Amino acid sequence: MLVTPKPFVKWAGGKRQLISVLNENLPKSFGTYFEPFLGGGALLFNMLTERNKQKCSISDLNSDLVLAYATIRDRVNDLIFSLKQHEKFYKKDSKSYYYSIRESAPRSEIEKTSRLLFLNRTCFNGLYRVNSKGKFNVPLGKYTNPNIVNEDNLRSVSHILASSKVTIQCRDFEAVLRDAKKDDLIYFDPPYQPVTETANFTSYTNKNFTYDDLNRLADLCMKLDSKGCNVLLSNSNSKEVAELFSNKSWKINKIKANRSINSNSNKRTGHFELLIKNY
Repeated sequence: MLVTPKPFVKWAGGKRQLISVLNENLPKSFGTYFEPFLGGGALLFNMLTERNKQKCSISDLNSDLVLAYATIRDRVNDLIFSLKQHEKFYKKDSKSYYYSIRESAPRSEIEKTSRLLFLNRTCFNGLYRVNSKGKFNVPLGKYTNPNIVNEDNLRSVSHILASSKVTIQCRDFEAVLRDAKKDDLIYFDPPYQPVTETANFTSYTNKNFTYDDLNRLADLCMKLDSKGCNVLLSNSNSKEVAELFSNKSWKINKIKANRSINSNSNKRTGHFELLIKNY
């Protein structure tokens, strides 16, 4: 590998800055690692770098994101070529080219993934957001020279996904209950429960993650706990989350976390979130 693999998309709630804290909170040993809200995959890439033989089952409900992982694993050369084309046209006229790609709806797997990565690198604040019709609606960002291709990292991600025991699926988080066994580790990093009315950001897919979904997730965690699974959960420092995990099975730690995505850079620091586990 040319470089240590790291997330290839900027994702709201990404965990790169919390890797050391998450590592300290992993069980000493576990079976299969499951991550049903994959996002940028910061913990996954860190784990595969340190434990290349670790069996992993990763999934997300965002089909474009899941396709991107599979495409980078299987067809990285074609993807890099397509991104270089985007880079060339973007440099000629960034504004008109950005909005033409934002409006486009490519059919091929390569072009779909290439579009997602291009928009993620050039849109405002690297924010992935879709409207109720599932349409990407973020405006152009103000970048002088965005790293659209990032070839070294894409090749490293491709290599580590292809050489590891990783299965990638597009599915709802509850499906993990069928596959997880005693001593497996499941890490949940769902769209966070809002702590204020203006902090509501759950639009990763055109189906928002609601309070009912949070209740479904809490019920699932209880079922996994009763199966003898190791459960680790990240969420916002909110009263609702703390109440749902208030019984004696759960240990709740309050940890400091910055926000990489906020239009006001002064509001990116000084935040806390909860890390909840049953072991």
